Amino acid sequence: MHFHFSPAHQSDFDRLFALRLLTMRESLERIGRFDPQRALERFQNSFRPQHTRLIIVKDQLAGCVALGPHEDGWLLEHFYIAPQFQGYGLGSLVLSSLMIQADQAQKTITLSVLQQSDAARFYEKHGFHKTGEDEWDIYYARMPVISRES
Repeated sequence: MHFHFSPAHQSDFDRLFALRLLTMRESLERIGRFDPQRALERFQNSFRPQHTRLIIVKDQLAGCVALGPHEDGWLLEHFYIAPQFQGYGLGSLVLSSLMIQADQAQKTITLSVLQQSDAARFYEKHGFHKTGEDEWDIYYARMPVISRES
């Protein structure tokens, strides 16, 4: 599946928040944490359009992802693939692209997933290692791969 990134803008907030609710509702309900108002507040507090990219497939919004500076590395958040684009490997393609960028910049990527979320297996499959957890989230990191050019 071919995709490209497009920069996000503050004007994308509403449609990206709708995408967040659509993609996360099941996981949030599973742990008894689905609350649209709380989800809105969390998204308002963490949406950084300057670090957010729209994922475009055939001129359609297929998802979004945010990757921006955090401590000494990069924080990956708001990685949502619309349901009609799931199951075709798009998430893996997007994540692989971001990992290549992180490797080139020699940056560690950190992220969190909800407890009991299917996303945990996805990230583990792509080389992320669990660094901790709390009541609601599991934390992961992926160190950059060092190029061995001769």
